[in-house]
Amino acid sequence: MNFYEFFAGGGMARAGLGPDWTCLFANDIDAMKGATYAANWGREHLSVCDIHDVTVDQLAGEADLAWASFPCQDLSLAGNGAGLGYETRTKAKTRSGTFWPFWQLMRQLGAEERGPKLIVLENVYGALRSHGGKDFAHIVSALSGQDYRYGALVVDAKDFLPQSRVRVFWLAVRRDLDIPEDLQAGGPLDAWHPPALQEAYTGLSAEARRKWIWWNLPQPPRRELQLADVIEGEPTGVEWHTAAETQRLLDMMSPVNLAKVSAVMRSGTPAVGTVYRRMRTDENGVKQQRAEVRFDDVAGCLRTPGGGSSRQTVLIVHGNSVRSRLLSPREAMRLMGLDDTYLIPARYNDAYHVAGDGVAVPVVRHLAEHILEPILEFNEVAFDGAQAVAA
Repeated sequence: MNFYEFFAGGGMARAGLGPDWTCLFANDIDAMKGATYAANWGREHLSVCDIHDVTVDQLAGEADLAWASFPCQDLSLAGNGAGLGYETRTKAKTRSGTFWPFWQLMRQLGAEERGPKLIVLENVYGALRSHGGKDFAHIVSALSGQDYRYGALVVDAKDFLPQSRVRVFWLAVRRDLDIPEDLQAGGPLDAWHPPALQEAYTGLSAEARRKWIWWNLPQPPRRELQLADVIEGEPTGVEWHTAAETQRLLDMMSPVNLAKVSAVMRSGTPAVGTVYRRMRTDENGVKQQRAEVRFDDVAGCLRTPGGGSSRQTVLIVHGNSVRSRLLSPREAMRLMGLDDTYLIPARYNDAYHVAGDGVAVPVVRHLAEHILEPILEFNEVAFDGAQAVAA
């Protein structure tokens, strides 16, 4: 099986697909991410450039899969709301609008009769409601226009890793491929098709709904990896905060969050929590920065380090002892499902950026194992059978 990897970042889709998949082409605009990708996977099929500059001639062969985790900033609930920039899609004035030059490549491949058999798109949960659902509909319309059948799933990485990371995955199948019946559900499934996705579906045209598939994805096994398993005893790349710095963090907590820390202290059981700093409005309408902690064995969603508040803090509580520090680069990679052989950038912000922009590795593996690979294998068997009958 082979694939193209667009908006490749550090190659986490490649890591999730695994060794049975061969990369034919990978692209990212960021030189630092490109260097990270090359360090882990080699440079042979890597092109570090603006996707507008990628030509269809660079895309070798006929790929089984095109994977595109296109930029999320303009679709995120925390972003600027610029969306896909559909009206100016040829110029891609928004970062998320780089979906359109990617899609132009898919159209050109289709015109050459070598469109990918499968296409997977990945983005943030906000993509479901961005611009009142219009951005979601534009993406589906693009798939429909190239005569793919498709459906979307919402997957939270916390079912696989101790990190809350909710993402939307569009899985599309070229029209000439057969889809095994057991991969198709008769309607939406609560586990993978939440109300926001069902609402987005109702906003599609009748033609787009006709090609829709409610994917039947099995539940993953119970997660065994705990947050404490991810935390380094001797952290690399970060220093423990001083007592005064930890106290300042505690002083930024609301009574509700302080009560969480106090409850853990009283229990006497060691606990690992994670903290994000966020701007909140108090009862007087005044905005102030607050530290919000969680002790539910799940880290907050990793984000790119646009500022200090985007960096997650680890809080270790044992009795009356409270220690704090930034999440280490290696811990961030572990939270994305990468093992310790993965080579990470030397600079803290670079490493955190690679992790925050990535796709959770075991989620990719789950989708590949239970949907992508079965479709390809089913059609390979059917093709071999047809050849045998013809002979």
